[in-house]
Amino acid sequence: MCLSAEASFTAAAILMPAGVLSTYRAWQTDRRYLAIAALPFLFGLQQATEGLVWTAGQWGDQDLVTRYSLAYMFFTWLAWPVGAPVSTYFIEHGRRRSLYLFFAIAGGMLGALQYVPYFAHEGWLTTTFLERAVRYRDVNLLDFVVTRETTYGIYAALVTVPFLLSRDRAVKVFGLLVLGVLVVTYTFFAYAYISVFCFGGALMSLYLVAMILRKPRSKSAMGTA
Repeated sequence: MCLSAEASFTAAAILMPAGVLSTYRAWQTDRRYLAIAALPFLFGLQQATEGLVWTAGQWGDQDLVTRYSLAYMFFTWLAWPVGAPVSTYFIEHGRRRSLYLFFAIAGGMLGALQYVPYFAHEGWLTTTFLERAVRYRDVNLLDFVVTRETTYGIYAALVTVPFLLSRDRAVKVFGLLVLGVLVVTYTFFAYAYISVFCFGGALMSLYLVAMILRKPRSKSAMGTA
C-alpha cells in the first residue's frame, strides 16, 4: 500500500483469507466465478509484496528492494491486464468469449512490452520512498512511441472494459468501481500512481468477496462446469 509496511501487510492479511473464502464459495455455488473470486487473493499477495518492498527499504537493502519491486510490477503490468479479461471470460458465453480472449492477448502483449525490459536495462525501474508512499519510476518501451498518458489509457481500458462489458450486473459494478479508482488516483495521486491505484483496486476487490458470498447455488452452472 502507499502508507507503510504495516498497512500493506494488514491489507494482505485481510484480502488473502477473504479471497480463499470467496473462491471456496464460488466452488460451492457457481464455478464459472472461480477466477474472478480469486482476484482478492491475488490483490492481497501484491499488497504483501509491497510490504516487503517497504521492509527492504527500511533495512537499506537495495538489492531486495529491486527484487520485490520487480515482483510487485509483475502484478501491475501482467497479472491485472491479463487476469481481468480471463476472469470474465469464464462468466460469459457465446461469441462474446472471443472478445475477452482478445483483451487477454492484448493485455499480455502490453504487459510484456512494459515488464520484460526491466531485466535487460538496469535503471529502467527505480523505487523511491516518500513519507507515505512508494514511487515506482520506470522507463517503458512505449515511451519512445507514444506518451505515457496514452499507455495508461490503454492499460485502463484493458483492466476495466472486460468488467464493464459483462452481462453480470454485479461484475459491471465492479468495473465501474475500478474505473473510479483509476480516475481518482490519476487526478490526485499522480506522484505515486502505481502504488495508490493498486491499493485502491485491492480495497475494491472486497466488493467481489461480498458479491460471491451473496450468490445462490446455481445447479445448472455446476452441472456444466
